[in-house]
Amino acid sequence: MSAAPDPLTTQAPRSAADLAARFEREFGRRPDGVWQAPGRVNLIGEHTDYNEGFVLPFAIDKTARVAIGVRTDSALRLLSTYGDQGLVRADLGTLDAASAKGWTKYPLGVMWALQQRGVTVPGLDLLLDSNVPLGAGLSSSHAIECAVISALNDLTGAGLEPEEMVLATQRAENDFVGAPTGIMDQSASLRGSKGHAVFLDCRDQSVQLVPFDADQSGLVMLVIDTKVSHSHADGGYASRRASCELGAEVLGVKALRDVRVEDLEEAAGLLDEVTYRRVRHVVTENARVLQTVELLASEGPGSIGALLDASHASMRDDFEISCPELDTAVASSRANGAIGARMTGGGFGGAAIALTPVELEQQVRAAVERAFAEAGYKAPDIFTVTPAAGAMRLS
Repeated sequence: MSAAPDPLTTQAPRSAADLAARFEREFGRRPDGVWQAPGRVNLIGEHTDYNEGFVLPFAIDKTARVAIGVRTDSALRLLSTYGDQGLVRADLGTLDAASAKGWTKYPLGVMWALQQRGVTVPGLDLLLDSNVPLGAGLSSSHAIECAVISALNDLTGAGLEPEEMVLATQRAENDFVGAPTGIMDQSASLRGSKGHAVFLDCRDQSVQLVPFDADQSGLVMLVIDTKVSHSHADGGYASRRASCELGAEVLGVKALRDVRVEDLEEAAGLLDEVTYRRVRHVVTENARVLQTVELLASEGPGSIGALLDASHASMRDDFEISCPELDTAVASSRANGAIGARMTGGGFGGAAIALTPVELEQQVRAAVERAFAEAGYKAPDIFTVTPAAGAMRLS
C-alpha cells in the first residue's frame, strides 16, 4: 500500500459543498455525506490521561473533514486534498498496520478497530480535507480519526455512544498506529462544546463542560507552532508512560491518579530519581487541573496564568518533554505580556499556548518571532484559537 503525503494547511477548510463536489470529481459520484471533527488544545493536564487522571482540553476551530461514499465491495480508496501521490488503495479484508503509511493510518486504524468491536464496516471511498496543523500538538491525527468514526457510526447504524467511540479510536491509536496515547484528544474532539473546555475524568470518562470564554475576559489564546515536528509513536512518549507505570507499581496503586501531592515526600524514598520526577509531574499536574477548574468557575480565565506557568515548568524539568523552541516561545511570550503560557500536547516539539490580553497580542507575537529569529530557529506559526463544537455531520 502506498500513502499520500500528510495533509497540512492552516487555511480555512473547504466547505461541505466544495468537498462533496471535489469528491464527485475524484470518484465519479456524490458522497453519502460529509463529517468533521476538530483538533484540540489542551488548556492544562498533560500526560495525566493514561494515568487515569484529569485533563482540561477544548475543541478548536480547526477541523478535519471527510466526504465518504459507501461501496458495494470491500475495496477502500482514500485521497487527501493535499499532496501529490494520488489515490491510496486498500481492502477491508487485509487491513495491515505494518503497511499503512502516512495519514492513511488513522482512517484505516478506525476501520480496523470497529471491525474488532464486531461492527460490519463497508468498503468506501474517502476524501480528507484538514486545516489542523500537523505535528503541532493540536491532535491532527485524532481529528481525522474522530471525523471518520463519526461518519462510520452514522453510515453503519452502529449506534455507538461518544464514550464508545473514544475507546475505539484509542484502540486504533494504540494497536494499529502504534502510539500509546490516552483518551483525552478523542474526548475533546467528540465531546467538545463551543465556548467551553472539557473537564474529563479519565478514569470513568465523566465529562463536565467548563465555561472558558477568553474573549469576554479581554484575552486571546495564542497558539505558537514551533514547527518542531513530533511523533507520539516514537520512544520518548512510550518511555514516559513506562516510567509512570513503574511508579504506580512501586507505590502500590492502580494508577498515579491515586497518589496525592502529600504522598510525594514518601514516594521520594521509594523511587529512583528519574521515576520520582515523572511521578511528581503527574501528581502535581492533576492538582493543577482541579485548581484550574475551580478558578475558571469562581474568577474566570484571567486567574489561571500562574497554573499554566507551573505546568510548563513541571513538563520542562520533571517530565522533560519540552525543547528549546518551546521554552523560548513560553519565556518570550510571558516576558512580553502573556499572563500565562505552557507547551501543549505530548511534547518533544509541537506548540505552546499563551493566554494574552487582547491589547498585547501583537506585542507578544512580535516578541516571539524576534526571539526565534535571534536564536536561529525556524519562524513559528502563530494564530489564535477559540473553543469550538465537537464532531458533527455537515451534510
